[in-house]
Amino acid sequence: TVEKYSVIRSMAAVDRADVVLIVIDAKEGITEQDTKVAGIAHDEGKACVFVINKWDLIEKDNKTLGNYTKEVKEKFPFMMYAPVIFVSAKTNQRMNKILETVEYVASEHAKRVSTSALNDVIGEAVMLNQPPSDKGKRLRIYYITQVSVKPPTFVMFINEKKLTHFSYTRYIENQIRTTFGFRGTPIHFIYRERKEK
Repeated sequence: TVEKYSVIRSMAAVDRADVVLIVIDAKEGITEQDTKVAGIAHDEGKACVFVINKWDLIEKDNKTLGNYTKEVKEKFPFMMYAPVIFVSAKTNQRMNKILETVEYVASEHAKRVSTSALNDVIGEAVMLNQPPSDKGKRLRIYYITQVSVKPPTFVMFINEKKLTHFSYTRYIENQIRTTFGFRGTPIHFIYRERKEK
């Protein structure tokens, strides 16, 4: 029940926050509770940072940092956007990096992109990689616009919702991230059908 209580407290904290720090004990590794809190933060559309604490207690070589980052990304594949920072509260090592990263992802979480810039990126993305088709009908993206922030939310006007596919949405998301950043924040998409005249 202690863990259950802790997760409930974490949920309340996540609800109040704009930026969520998912603090992982470097010695202990990723726990089930870390996974639950990260999942809640992602689903709630919060900006997130993975903070690996007690980094001073880990024996390191030139691959340790890279391997640990890779492990975090593998355990949280739905949160590739979240930066991973390594600190030690005890020795104060890189603690200043926390605030710096929080400020950065908070600004990304609240970022707005112009409709014309977005549509330039989507137009190019569609030319490079055609949308999926089903029974001879192809998904058409008429245009995209950002409707809100915290998290950045985009409405995509298309011909048919049933032609949308998770992998193509991820491709579009990657193109948007490559151009505009949005590091540390999830991105939400809403599809709206518009019949062709």
